[in-house]
Amino acid sequence: MYVNRLCNFGRHKYDLKEAEKILKYKDLTTEIQRMWNVKTKVIPVIIGATGTISKSFRKYVSNIPGKHEVKLLQKTAILGTTHMLRKLLMEKYNRFNTGNNDISIMNSNNRILATLYSIRT
Repeated sequence: MYVNRLCNFGRHKYDLKEAEKILKYKDLTTEIQRMWNVKTKVIPVIIGATGTISKSFRKYVSNIPGKHEVKLLQKTAILGTTHMLRKLLMEKYNRFNTGNNDISIMNSNNRILATLYSIRT
């Protein structure tokens, strides 16, 4: 059984966050083992908002069945961050420029700029 939790934060504290997640789900794993008589293990897979990973990331991912490409997981995290950033920038832009008639054109242009900026950084 796998439980997915999104964790977004800066570049530091990965080891602390991994240990925190293992402790957080300890009771859940015990409960699942007791209820369904299956072996369970907490596998913390934490990717930062900019795609940064911990030193032990590959070791944890290798414990999950199936093929997982680290670059693809990092790209997914970056695209998620880009989406949130774009949405926030568009809300701020729309709040200050609601009187403009060409708002749809401006929204499209700013969405593209926000995406390109976040991919470049």
